Amino acid sequence: MAIMALAALAQPTRLDAFRALIASEPDGLAVGRLADLLAVPQNTLSSHLNVLSHAGLVRGERRSRSIIYRADIERLRDVTLYLIKDCCGGRPELCRPLVAELSPCCSKEDQRHD
Repeated sequence: MAIMALAALAQPTRLDAFRALIASEPDGLAVGRLADLLAVPQNTLSSHLNVLSHAGLVRGERRSRSIIYRADIERLRDVTLYLIKDCCGGRPELCRPLVAELSPCCSKEDQRHD
């Protein structure tokens, strides 16, 4: 589970695509728009999106003649939690600084200031 997701994100274009899709939530992006944002040919991007999709990190939905891709936030949550729980090895004191650092970036108050 985590290995496929991490392997998919280990390639720079796929990581950039995933980051752009996260930033576009909840609306997602059409393949053409994403290709333009990343300055990547659509056929190349389609291959990268296929890898991300097989890893469960993105979902494509057909809307008329376009395919809109969205990041799978639940999958990202699952992979992140797996890494935190696995790395802490049942020792929560190891994870406290990490959790404390993540909390402000995800708070509603912090998002209003962006």
